[in-house]
Amino acid sequence: MNNDTTMKPHGVPIGVRRTIAYIVLIFFSFLCLIWFYILLINSTRSHSEMTLGFTVLPSKYLMKNWTSLVTGTIPIARGFINSLIVSACTAVLCSYFSAMTAYAINTYQFKGRAAIATFILAIMMIPGQVTALGFLRLIVRLGMDDSIVPLIIPAIASPVTYFYLKQYMESNLPLSLVEAARIDGSGEFRTFNTIILPLIKPAISVQMIFAFVGSWNNYFTPALILHTDVKKTLPVMIAQLRGADWLRFDMGQIYIMIAASIFPVIVIYLILSKYIVGGMAAGAVKG
Repeated sequence: MNNDTTMKPHGVPIGVRRTIAYIVLIFFSFLCLIWFYILLINSTRSHSEMTLGFTVLPSKYLMKNWTSLVTGTIPIARGFINSLIVSACTAVLCSYFSAMTAYAINTYQFKGRAAIATFILAIMMIPGQVTALGFLRLIVRLGMDDSIVPLIIPAIASPVTYFYLKQYMESNLPLSLVEAARIDGSGEFRTFNTIILPLIKPAISVQMIFAFVGSWNNYFTPALILHTDVKKTLPVMIAQLRGADWLRFDMGQIYIMIAASIFPVIVIYLILSKYIVGGMAAGAVKG
């Protein structure tokens, strides 16, 4: 009797393969989660306790660390609001306009279409640090220094997001649907907003997560632009805490602030996570 349902061609039982797969998954899950555990444990410990080394059990200084953080000289609440505004606006605007660009290049046939697509992809090869000096001089001339606006507007143009959404549309967007909408008298913006966006919702959700997390964790550009404490974002404030002199340096405050700063990212992930697997798979494999 054929035993193909329980054996591989090389004779390895399915149960053994499943056990090995579980062991590997558990191991990598442990590697991913252990750092969050260390972060949470350290956020409950005092600065003096952390100088003695790591312990696996939490301590009793969680609320004390949080109280000393929020009552300190750094406006943490304002930093949360600034980061949330910048990250949310970046995620929404970047995803929407990148989808619009990808839709135009994928759907319309016009002269220079290939050259524009190539130019956008070429921009992906340019590191942001290369253009930082020119960008900084530009916003100073525009009078936008020490403002969160330059952190939002340039993020609208994202070549990486455009490329991913274009690949997704090539795999999952039938052009016959667009033609049918035009025949029915639907305008281009109405077609995009009411037909295209719902169809590419998984890809949009994935890119919103990436854009939100990238903006939330961004330190380089805000550190160049923002100078006033009430306008700074969380990564800049965390660096400010780490750079304090030895009289005010408190590792407990730093760990509790880092732990609090990852909470919004986890919430956004949980809200949109159901789209990640489907969106990533469909965008990566062209049908």
